[in-house]
This record gives sequence, structure tokens and C-alpha cells, in this order.
Amino acid sequence: MKPRFWTLTALVLIAALSRVIPHPWNATPIAALALFGGAHFSSRRSAYLVPLVAMIVSNVMLGSFYDTLPFVYASFVLTVYIGTRLRDRRDALTVASASLVSSLAFFAITNAGHWLVSGMYPRTGAGLASCFVAAIPFFRGTVAGDLLFTGVLFGGFALLERRYPALRDPVLSVPLRLLPR
Repeated sequence: MKPRFWTLTALVLIAALSRVIPHPWNATPIAALALFGGAHFSSRRSAYLVPLVAMIVSNVMLGSFYDTLPFVYASFVLTVYIGTRLRDRRDALTVASASLVSSLAFFAITNAGHWLVSGMYPRTGAGLASCFVAAIPFFRGTVAGDLLFTGVLFGGFALLERRYPALRDPVLSVPLRLLPR
């Protein structure tokens, strides 16, 4: 049995399922679990597949299907990719920066998608700008949720790795550092 894989999978599933708990607008663990999965799963297939399956399961549980969902998943896949770039640089500053970049990517991709498919805004530059401006109040929740859940997942797993050496990745073996090198 692979304790690291199953522990990572359990953390990702718990984070995804926490979406069903009442929370402030957009303050969810979506980007954090994608970033975490990309950074921690040794297999690229698992890095993408486990968080994606967790996301699909939580969407099914919530009955949450809407026109812009493909854009949410596109930003999710991009965030997993950003996470894969963290594999050998998991210091707190780099992880927090990646979380902020993921928040911005989510904001840009999903709001452009909303502008494109919702019909709420004219398909002009001014319509796109209006869509982005209308979404600004939700961005605060996105950033707060992403930073909070990223800290919980990365920090929590770093503590688990220290306590239980069997959870350490034998290939990477890069613990979370509090300060950059």
C-alpha cells in the first residue's frame, strides 16, 4: 500500500467535499486542492486525475452544473499545472505566490467565460470590462479562500510528512520551508 498516495488523495477529497459546507462567496478550496495535487503527487497522471475526480464528485454532490463550468475546469487544470511547477520549490513565499497567480487565472478565465456564454454582457471590449468589474466583489473571497486552504493543505501535509516519514516523497523529499532560499 502507498501511504503517501492515499493520504494525499484523502486530503484532496476532504478539501473538495468541504465545498458542501456553507461558506462565503467563492471562498472554497478548489484552487488550493488543484495546486496541492500538482505539487505533491509524484505521478503527473495522479496530479491531474485525483483533484479533477474530487472536483467532479463535489459538483455532483452539490448538483452544481452550469454553462461556465468548462471554464472553471480549464482554470482548475491550469492551477494543477502551476502546482507541478512547485514540486522542487515549496517554500511559503513561492506557494503563496502560486496561490495568488491561481486566483488571478481563475478570475480571468471564468469571468471571460461568463462574458462569452452568459449573454448578460455585450460581446464587446466594454462588455468584457463590465463583466470583470461586476466580478471584483467576489474576487476577495477567491483570494482569501485560496490562500487559507492552500496554507492548510500545504502546511498540514508538511507537518504530517515530518511526523510520519513514510509520507515523504522518496524522489522529491522537499519539505515546505518557511523562508525562500
